[in-house]
Amino acid sequence: MTGNFDHEPADDHDELPPADPAAALRLIAEQQAEAARQLSPNLLWYYWPWGLAWLIGFGLLFLHLGPNGRVFVDMPLWLPLTTLFTLLIGAGIISGITGARTYGQITGDSRRRGKWYGLAWGLGFSGVMAVLGPVSEHLPEDLAGLLWAGVSVGLTGALHMAGGAIWLDRSLFRLGVWISVINIVGVIAGPGWHALVISLAGGGGMLVAGVVFLLRDRARGATLARSTRSTRSTRSNR
Repeated sequence: MTGNFDHEPADDHDELPPADPAAALRLIAEQQAEAARQLSPNLLWYYWPWGLAWLIGFGLLFLHLGPNGRVFVDMPLWLPLTTLFTLLIGAGIISGITGARTYGQITGDSRRRGKWYGLAWGLGFSGVMAVLGPVSEHLPEDLAGLLWAGVSVGLTGALHMAGGAIWLDRSLFRLGVWISVINIVGVIAGPGWHALVISLAGGGGMLVAGVVFLLRDRARGATLARSTRSTRSTRSNR
């Protein structure tokens, strides 16, 4: 049997595990970090849609009916409420698509948790609309707006904390805590103030958080790339 073996790859040793235990540990850590990066959603596409929805939607509510009943822009109540819920639905769709692309390759309990968690969002807000619709008709306009906004934001904060607890995601849980705290502060402050607090601290806070997480992920990616090049260089020199 004859043949030409000149075309066999010369870097077969790169496929072998590193002989140095420290290099092996670094390689394992790099692979784990890369897997975690691939299975983590792009937080910019998660925070920015929600941030814009809250900034614009609650901003319109504030302009419609500010503190002490002051009207900055004359418009019917249905306009800011419809805008807010339309933007929230859009943000939910974008978040769902982002999550589906990220976790679609996951099977087992994690995938089941994701489906049930998404169902909790849908049924939760459907229940809010079904209950608050008839009740708000019997309230003054400022209290009706506060009721809708306070309950919706409160449910959002609770669901974020639940998601953080399910996946042990500290960032998601902290976001839920932040949303819940500013919602309580806004409700205590009263109609008008609540919309302003949620618009700026909630929506604006999410926009800032999206940028922070994006920069953090880029920094981690750059660090991982440098570490990978360093490990490969070390192995090739042996």
